[in-house]
Amino acid sequence: MIRFSLRCDNGHEFDSWFKDGAAYDRMAAAGLVECPACGDTRVAKALMTPAIAKVRGGKGRAESPGPTASAPLARAAAGPLPAQVLALLQRMRAEIERSCDYVGADFAEEARRIHYGEAEARGIYGEASDEEAEALREEGIAIARLPWVPRSDG
Repeated sequence: MIRFSLRCDNGHEFDSWFKDGAAYDRMAAAGLVECPACGDTRVAKALMTPAIAKVRGGKGRAESPGPTASAPLARAAAGPLPAQVLALLQRMRAEIERSCDYVGADFAEEARRIHYGEAEARGIYGEASDEEAEALREEGIAIARLPWVPRSDG
């Protein structure tokens, strides 16, 4: 895996991981690399510093990253969402609200009706308890739980 620093034509900078450099080139050429802040697919590699292991004591042994190496991830998971993640989740919410039917607390019941052919197949969203979601999965009904962030338009 390789991490690239990227920049869209609108000036937003972000990082993304790829299998290798060729995978990035193929995805970018196909317009599959998208800025999480604005959705722009005109993305290019930005200047970045290489990750070089530090040598301890001049003996040629690389230092292992200490216990603080995962601290930024822990802080991100415990703190507020980064702006780019929030923007992506807001765009997802807008698309779901635009293209799917809101069924509220009847989500589990309606998902079953669709799955068993008793209702028209369509995208739905609503609320389900942990127990209802697990029961749907056990029945083989594909669902996804998403963080429901405030709308971007307030």
